[in-house]
Amino acid sequence: MTTQSVTQKPGGDGSEPRIGVYVCHCGLNIAQSVNCPQVAATAADADGVVLSKDIPYACSEPGQHQIKQDILDNRLDRVVIASCSPRLHEPTFKQMVQSVGLNPYMMEMANLREQCSWVHMKDVDNATRKAETLVDMAIARVRHLQPLTGDTLPLTKRTLVIGGGIAGIQAALDLADSGYYVTLVEKQPSIGGVMAQLDKTFPTMDCSI
Repeated sequence: MTTQSVTQKPGGDGSEPRIGVYVCHCGLNIAQSVNCPQVAATAADADGVVLSKDIPYACSEPGQHQIKQDILDNRLDRVVIASCSPRLHEPTFKQMVQSVGLNPYMMEMANLREQCSWVHMKDVDNATRKAETLVDMAIARVRHLQPLTGDTLPLTKRTLVIGGGIAGIQAALDLADSGYYVTLVEKQPSIGGVMAQLDKTFPTMDCSI
């Protein structure tokens, strides 16, 4: 049976940040080295945190559903997810919070797996203290985040290809076939690179150019 600790504060008037903190167990990847309930309980005392809980798998469908429901029920305007590397699941969590109307740039991640549990597997006490620090840093940052929007910039369909060897020639041809105006630059008097120095090519024995 999975146990879960939750610390929640009463709602305010909306003038202060309303931060939700989620400490992921990641199975045993994090939980075997970090006391996740303790990290969540410590985070609950930080300014602006109205909800703090540890969660078995934040990236799973049930985990995402729980976070989304908490955002709606507690009017969270910022979220901290302490789990694995942002390189792995940051797009997942951004899409998750955006799906319930929260700006995706109001979500911050703390890397408790690669930066903490995996490098302190034999030291639970210090790993837990480090995890608390990493989460506290993420809370401090998310507290000052501002909503952002993505811009779409016009594309000029013009490309510069440097190097007139076989690879450069092929790249220039492919880009031209895709509708790009291509400028091919080669420092030698002629293009073709090493291939141009060959007489015939195997197996057809055709001219190399």
